[in-house]
Amino acid sequence: MEKEILFERNPPIATISLNRPRFHNALTWAMYDGLIEICASLVDDSEVRAVIMRGAGAKAFASGTDIAQFTEVRTGADGLAYEARLERAVGALEGVKQPTIAAIEGYAVGGGAALALVCDLRYGGTSAQIGVPIARTLGNCLSIANHARLLNLLGPAITKELLFRGRLATAEECHRAGVLNEIVPDGQAYARALTIAEEIANNAPLTLQVTKESVRRLQATDDQINGDDLIEKVYGSADFREGVEAFLARRKPRFRGM
Repeated sequence: MEKEILFERNPPIATISLNRPRFHNALTWAMYDGLIEICASLVDDSEVRAVIMRGAGAKAFASGTDIAQFTEVRTGADGLAYEARLERAVGALEGVKQPTIAAIEGYAVGGGAALALVCDLRYGGTSAQIGVPIARTLGNCLSIANHARLLNLLGPAITKELLFRGRLATAEECHRAGVLNEIVPDGQAYARALTIAEEIANNAPLTLQVTKESVRRLQATDDQINGDDLIEKVYGSADFREGVEAFLARRKPRFRGM
């Protein structure tokens, strides 16, 4: 069986590839855990100066957590455990000392959006779309940490508009908002990210690390707020169970606010 997450180390550049193209790179627990291991291996790696994350194939960076895994989430406590597990993976990528670059082709949705948004830079094809459409799909919620990340990038108005409407932002919208550093022709996102990574890798590594850590410390405030009660409320609801069942049955969910 082909590995679901790949790590290619060619100093001074390393590339992480989400490798389930048949499933639009939907993220499994094994992929999240593999990402944590890869990020840990980069901590003391002085030869790698920049890291690129990409999705295999042309249709998606990552389409979010594999929904089949949500059948295990039945209570508020299960929801807290899921969000904690997701945060370990997202936080591991966010904490990589080297500059990280997301090469986005197609969809970056849900957990995939979270991974793309914690990268330092993002380059996307013209068909790239980014968002968290949970209000019209599963009926779950983001953690406080992921709300904070969206707010830092987009501001409150755009964050609320995307989440309330459950829609995906186009490449043009993402570029205007500063989420995408640049739009390139479809199929060229990885090549552009590689060019930028090579440029960055020639710069002073300590300057890069201190710049990244300084920005992180300046932004690290809102994500410390406790939102466990909010996660428990949503993940323990009948609406969330309905959302998962409807998604797997390929029908529109019937949310009742319960």
